[in-house]
Amino acid sequence: MPKLSFLDLVPVTDSGTIAQSLANAADLARHAEALGYHRYWVAEHHGMAGIASAATSVVLAHIGHATQSIRIGAGGIMLPNHAPMVIAEQFGTLEALFPGRIDLGLGRAPGSDQRVAQALRRNFASDERQFPQDVVELQAFLAGDERLGIRAVPGEGSQVPLWILGSSLFGAQLAAMLGLPYAFASHFAPDALDEALDIYRRQFKASAQLSEPYAAAAFNVFAADTREEAELLASSQQQAFVALRTGNPGKMKPPLEGYKDGLPPNARAILDHVLQCSAVGTVDDVAAGLKAFVARTGVDEVIVASSMYDHEARKHSVALAMEAARGL
Repeated sequence: MPKLSFLDLVPVTDSGTIAQSLANAADLARHAEALGYHRYWVAEHHGMAGIASAATSVVLAHIGHATQSIRIGAGGIMLPNHAPMVIAEQFGTLEALFPGRIDLGLGRAPGSDQRVAQALRRNFASDERQFPQDVVELQAFLAGDERLGIRAVPGEGSQVPLWILGSSLFGAQLAAMLGLPYAFASHFAPDALDEALDIYRRQFKASAQLSEPYAAAAFNVFAADTREEAELLASSQQQAFVALRTGNPGKMKPPLEGYKDGLPPNARAILDHVLQCSAVGTVDDVAAGLKAFVARTGVDEVIVASSMYDHEARKHSVALAMEAARGL
């Protein structure tokens, strides 16, 4: 069984606060560390009432102080939103605070809609088409490359490991060309999963960071002691996906019994498509799902995604996912 890691969007519920969501993230990271998860990532999203991880590096500092040994990082930073030097300084600072524990995953999507992206970006000329150039520039800052003529302090010489994240073939090609590890966002965009992994492995070129391909892929897990309970718990995330895809995102809503069955056919089709890389049910159900996913992808690491309304139920699901993986 590959390594098991966790992706947290730091969900905000309709009955909770951002402060509580951040406290939950720290508690869940401690829990994941105790269970033996390899790394704990949070993702950059903006302008979304149901996600509290917009200031990703600040959230990571909070999680770092709550944990001792688990790797922590961004899964990911949406680099077109930022000057590479700023990200080098932020993650160089994190590496100084938590040496040997920091990962920096990079994506080229804005992390929200175009209006928010425009509000975030440092100038109106910055866009995702500059992503490869920005990744190389960020690498140079972290390496302390003197050819830049300026220094990122903290940051230079920190050698924070970079990842390329993606849900299309572009990221796979870039990760292969630069010799970086690659993580695929199959927890919400599974369409190009198999082809992207194949391209990444075939085109990979060794680098100073990585001598051979290293691929991870995300997998949703909604686990409970009974299948019925797991299906109920999964309905909060199902509601969130439907709301997002229909242009009405908001805070996470409580589980709703029979939610999926009550949807019109087009909405059910959205869910079945978006969540096809998922396991919902007991330990045995999750073990079967993980086994099939690993057999299909051959990934070196599975990144579990599991957003739930109830924090304790979510912690239990995270524990059951690890139990299922160890059983394999």
